[in-house]
Amino acid sequence: MNLSNNKILITGGASGIGLGLTERFIQENNTVIICGRRESVLNDVKAKFPSVITKVCDLSKEGDRIALYEWITANHPDLNVLINNAGIQNWMSITDTDFYANMKNELTTNIEAPLHLTSLFIQLQSLKTVMNVTSGLAFSPFAKVPVYSATKAFFRSFTLSLRHLLKEKNIEVIEIIPPALNTDLGGIGLHDAHPSVSSFIESIFEQLKEGRQELTFGTSETRLNASVPELKASFNALHDN
Repeated sequence: MNLSNNKILITGGASGIGLGLTERFIQENNTVIICGRRESVLNDVKAKFPSVITKVCDLSKEGDRIALYEWITANHPDLNVLINNAGIQNWMSITDTDFYANMKNELTTNIEAPLHLTSLFIQLQSLKTVMNVTSGLAFSPFAKVPVYSATKAFFRSFTLSLRHLLKEKNIEVIEIIPPALNTDLGGIGLHDAHPSVSSFIESIFEQLKEGRQELTFGTSETRLNASVPELKASFNALHDN
């Protein structure tokens, strides 16, 4: 993937990892489009990075996903990079009274939306790269976020297949595999002790320059290369308390 002179759509590009990607890709001389549900948050990013293009879109709604694709084809038909970053994480238990509702929301946002968007955007003749954001929890789950962990395992499996399926279209598929980072994913303050987004972004851009297609950092690098016994030990270590 060339790191400059692209037109890139980043879902969930107004916060967390998405915002880090937005900032860095702008620095690398790319045109960046971000989408999200909250116009006020998009406007805050626009105020900080005037070149960014924003689009209000609720990716949990099929109609909004189709409308986003149609808007891109009408206004930005030269889009060549899709980054499926948007996702939600609920700390929950299957015994919670609202488990089913929260589970459905996570499945829609973390699985249905990026798969639908990918199936739409690969129709663009200009598309050259799809980047999917999974998680180190795809390898060893954390029981406090059981559905999130499962969705990321699903998304990693799909990404591996997608890389093979899109070879004939000459579309590169890159997987971004973050560990826990200092973001508000799952709730404010839950990840304050974890590494910063900025250090993660610097690392994955170095890996992009090297031509890697699986981008890792810290514990996600360890889990990517771990044996089955090591992954079991990792799971046990998370849940000993």
